[in-house]
Amino acid sequence: MKARVVAVGWWLAVAAALLLAPLALRDRLPDPLATHWGTSGSVPDGSNSLTGYVITTEVIWASLWLVFLLLGRARDRRAARMTASACMYGMGVILLGASVSTLAVNLDAATWQDALLPGWHIPAVIAAALVLGTLAAYVSRGAPDEPSGGSGARPLLRLRPGQQAVWVSRVVNRWLVAIGVLAVAVLAVTGALALAGTASGGVLAGLVPVCVILLVVAIATMAVSVRVRGDLITIGFGPLGWPARKIALSKVESAWSETRHPGEVGGWGFRGLPGNATIMLRGGECLVLRYRSGGRLAISIDDAERGASLINALISERVPS
Repeated sequence: MKARVVAVGWWLAVAAALLLAPLALRDRLPDPLATHWGTSGSVPDGSNSLTGYVITTEVIWASLWLVFLLLGRARDRRAARMTASACMYGMGVILLGASVSTLAVNLDAATWQDALLPGWHIPAVIAAALVLGTLAAYVSRGAPDEPSGGSGARPLLRLRPGQQAVWVSRVVNRWLVAIGVLAVAVLAVTGALALAGTASGGVLAGLVPVCVILLVVAIATMAVSVRVRGDLITIGFGPLGWPARKIALSKVESAWSETRHPGEVGGWGFRGLPGNATIMLRGGECLVLRYRSGGRLAISIDDAERGASLINALISERVPS
């Protein structure tokens, strides 16, 4: 509770600074003001009105703060606490530093094209963010994690001789479903406007590719299913369970159920590297597979303990030790 109170206070402090500083200096700032500098040097290549700039920074800060707060919900996990705290406080410093730098170079400039950005501003802001982020991670580390469920005895289902068993489970991420529905709606409206001749080419060129990408990603990741049957573990993706990844039971050493959260693995979706990966659609119960090669794969899925029990029973029955 104390950590969340501090986090809310940090959000309010940064939000107030991002709002009040531009308003206090508005009489000394050009309108529009320079808000973007290209990679070629210190010359500005983008501008925005003061109102637009303030709204944009506030929305970005509120969105990032909420994401990092949700990622840190796994308070019983040290990695989640430290990662979320480092990102939340470090990103706040980056936005504050960017705001200070933007206002400083625009101050008393005749036009936004005259707001030249010194080369040392960016590394100074990044360094300050790294320092505070590291400090926040250290302060929030708390007590060590409790031993993982993967270190104890593996669940084992008792099968009678000749008994056949199948386990199937599925998880759907409602947020990704909503994103897919929204993308379809936007594409439908855009298509209707294009047929009516009222949509400009710029709107079509900007919206259509983005919506198509969002739709493809949402369809591919909105659902995951796991089926254990015979000598195969099948992991299906999307609403139809396709494409599917099939894992031979002979490659698995053991399985167990473990609680994991997005903050521990770096967010939602497909996380990690081959040999130590996680398919994360929602925080909570996960099925963890340990390969005979030493790698691991975790899948956020319901009823994971029952699935792990069947996998271990099949391994002990069919795979030579």
